[in-house]
Order: sequence, then C-alpha cells, then structure tokens
Amino acid sequence: MEKTTDFCKVTAVIRTGVLERVEQRLQDVGVHGICVTSVKGHGEYADFYSRDCMTTHARVEIFTSAERADDVVQAIMEAAYTGVKGDGIVAVLPVSKLYRIRQRAEVRPDEV
Repeated sequence: MEKTTDFCKVTAVIRTGVLERVEQRLQDVGVHGICVTSVKGHGEYADFYSRDCMTTHARVEIFTSAERADDVVQAIMEAAYTGVKGDGIVAVLPVSKLYRIRQRAEVRPDEV
C-alpha cells in the first residue's frame, strides 16, 4: 500500500485587496507561518484587448500537516471570496519532507 504524505503545501492566488482578511482568518485557525509574494498573471477574467492583460495578485503559501490542509483551504476561501470573477485559486500539493534550516532537522507533522 502506498504511504500518504504527512505534509501538504497550500498555495492560494488571491486578490491583493483581501490579503489582510485572509491573513487574519489564517491566524484565527492557528496557522503559525505563511509566505506571501506579489505575483502577476491572468486567468479566465483576462481582458485581452488591454495593453497589459496581466493583473497583480498575492500568492500565499502555507506548509501544514495533511490533516489540517482542508481547514486551511476553507479558511482561505471564506476570507478571499467576493463572488466576482478573479477571486483566485487554491491548490493543495503533497510534501514528502519538510526541514528547518536552523535546527538542521526534519519537521514532524505535529510541529506545524
């Protein structure tokens, strides 16, 4: 039987205007660390007739235990939802191992 991963990486691309709301909601559900970057791209709502059809969004990345991934996804979707095209996407990917550089040690799922 194939072993399932103990960790997941949740990546969300969201509107920059809802970022603070998402960050607060993630704190409320007990997420201890996130990485946020500014990204540029387009999805189904792109206006290809404009000079620059790219829009700026925020990418939020979170490493979490596999058992908490669904809760993290729900928190992001609740906080980021506006009901308008361009609200964003959320992806969940398996992570085979996670390490803390400072301790030079592998992280256990109960430590995230």
